[in-house]
Amino acid sequence: MLNLTPRYTSTRIDELPTALQPLAAQSLTLARLYAGRGITAPAELETGLSGLLPAEQLHGVVDAVRLLDVAIDEGQRILIVGDFDCDGATSTALMMRALTKMGAVVDFLVPDRFKYGYGLTPEIVELGIETYQPDMIVTVDNGISSHEGVARAQADGITVIITDHHLTTKATPPAEAVVNPNQLDCYFGSKALVGVGVAFYVLGRLAKLRREAGKSTVQVSQYLDLVALGTIADVGVLDKNNRILVHHGLNAIRQGRCCMGILALLEQAGRDPKQLHAQDFGFVLGPRINAAGRMDNMRIGIECLLTEDWSTAQCLAQELEQLNRTRRQVEGEMRAQADNIVQTLADTSSSTDKRSIILYQDDWHQGVIGIVAGRLKESHYLPSIVFAPADTERRGDDDAIKGSARSIAGVHIRDAIEQVAERYPDLISHFGGHAMAAGLTIKRRHFDGFVAAFNEVMAEVDDEVFAEQKFTDGPLQAGDFSLWFAEHLANASIWGHGFVPPIFDGVFEVLSFKILKDKHLKLSLRYPDVQYPIEAIYFNFDSSAWDYRAEKVHLLFQLGINEWNGKQSLQLMVKDLALVKETVEAD
Repeated sequence: MLNLTPRYTSTRIDELPTALQPLAAQSLTLARLYAGRGITAPAELETGLSGLLPAEQLHGVVDAVRLLDVAIDEGQRILIVGDFDCDGATSTALMMRALTKMGAVVDFLVPDRFKYGYGLTPEIVELGIETYQPDMIVTVDNGISSHEGVARAQADGITVIITDHHLTTKATPPAEAVVNPNQLDCYFGSKALVGVGVAFYVLGRLAKLRREAGKSTVQVSQYLDLVALGTIADVGVLDKNNRILVHHGLNAIRQGRCCMGILALLEQAGRDPKQLHAQDFGFVLGPRINAAGRMDNMRIGIECLLTEDWSTAQCLAQELEQLNRTRRQVEGEMRAQADNIVQTLADTSSSTDKRSIILYQDDWHQGVIGIVAGRLKESHYLPSIVFAPADTERRGDDDAIKGSARSIAGVHIRDAIEQVAERYPDLISHFGGHAMAAGLTIKRRHFDGFVAAFNEVMAEVDDEVFAEQKFTDGPLQAGDFSLWFAEHLANASIWGHGFVPPIFDGVFEVLSFKILKDKHLKLSLRYPDVQYPIEAIYFNFDSSAWDYRAEKVHLLFQLGINEWNGKQSLQLMVKDLALVKETVEAD
């Protein structure tokens, strides 16, 4: 018999809702996948734009649209103030494209993260006044905490409209209009819109108002490529509303109906737009756009998304590609240093109950700390916060350092930081973010105090939160091990955060194996009732854990498609592996 104990938490639903029974007749596996993700009826999987939640539910959208409509008609100078990540870049590009088509006088400004930091600060407002003399400022993907910036703008008679999606527990700034599904008095049916989704809703409602009045307008849905990119890159929860937005944006790119910048970026990455999947927004396009804000200035990324000239798009995409390569190099160096520090701390610490990783180095790059924090969180399964100097020229004890935090399930990182701020008001200068990611600024001399205070908060979290769970949709049927099913599954839905990609487990017989480049395990496997060998690959595998005598393995895997010399074949993408031993059961 197999000596096999449960290794993964199953999300498999065997008792299907009645409404999903017809779907089960076509594919039992797919019906179970949907049920495991909370789907109870086929209507919840529909992707028509008519299924989007109505814009009128968004608190503040009517006021924002009225002000924008008047500003366009009167030729007021509108300044878009964005954020320096992919969500901010796509939000800014969307506003620029749509408002320009409606006849607005509009320009944009994105803070240089290394000079001005995040949000509508008084300094950014002053820079905007000096450079653009705006009559109106519209924020995208920021502003919900910018009380001082709003006051500075209004002091010069500038109308302020805030569009944002970040969480807040404080009163909203007294701007002329605030649109944010997560503000305290908003009861919009989805809290999962990211910044570009909020901008899309505002512009869609504005276009409808102007269309009904016979004014110059635009079909905002033609820009869903930008909405899809920003939604996935910002790890927006894929509820039904966001799945609809991403579905249509993805299809537009596959059909070539998208901005030239996206096509140029895909060309740089060697990817065929027709074969694009939702995950590619986060792993292929997002990092290249983000590289501009991390390593230089996000204006490069926004201009790439705005240009109508193919050769210009190619040049900007090439520049972003080079910035992304530099980012990877810097990230690799910082990651190696971080790993060494973590190991040293583990070797010198007597405590085994570690509940966070919080690091700072004087020479670390502010633009990459979020990525490094994410890598540490993944490899150690602990909330991780990485700090770097806010100003590379100023590293004294009273100078600011900026931190980027990434969290695990069960630890709401923004709320945890807020608890620190409430208990120790002098420790944190600024903070903001979400459940899984946040940012903060402290003084360098407060680093040790912050570490102690944060760990104090973590000590109050239940122990089981820090035990990583690996989930599975259960075993596949023999007939599912096919290239057809892998392709069908990839296109069956928009998979991602909040609607997780399917992942399975099963016990396989090992036919043969290879260790590639000393770090990848390639397997040829047999599965019951499957008449042909199944290929599998485990990237970055610890080869010391492999037993060359292994006859059976228990795998956690996703279905993948391997392309080689123009041919496609099924390939299992292994996420976890355990050797299986057989024991003899006594009579």
